Amino acid sequence: MTRPASEDVNFRLLRALENRPDLSQRQIAEELGVSVGAVNYCLRALIEKGLVKVRNFRSSDHKLRYAYILTPHGLAEKARLTTSFLKRKLVEYEALKAEIETLRASLPDDDEG
Repeated sequence: MTRPASEDVNFRLLRALENRPDLSQRQIAEELGVSVGAVNYCLRALIEKGLVKVRNFRSSDHKLRYAYILTPHGLAEKARLTTSFLKRKLVEYEALKAEIETLRASLPDDDEG
């Protein structure tokens, strides 16, 4: 994975966990559109970096589950990733807007038809 792509996955993962720390890895994978293995890999890296901590709890169906909680360092990293993500998306948006205008300008006028 390239750096921006992996940063985007980490950003989306941290955002999902901040909103719903009780999500299973399978649910996270479905929400983010990545494999369970990718979620597991990213979670382990975030835990190793001290951005996420894991807590055990029992779910209502009596199975042991995990809660993935952002640490203060994790919240700060999420803020940094949010800024980076937003900057990249704004650049992509401006480039797309310019491309759309170029394509529109290359089309024949509707009055001719």
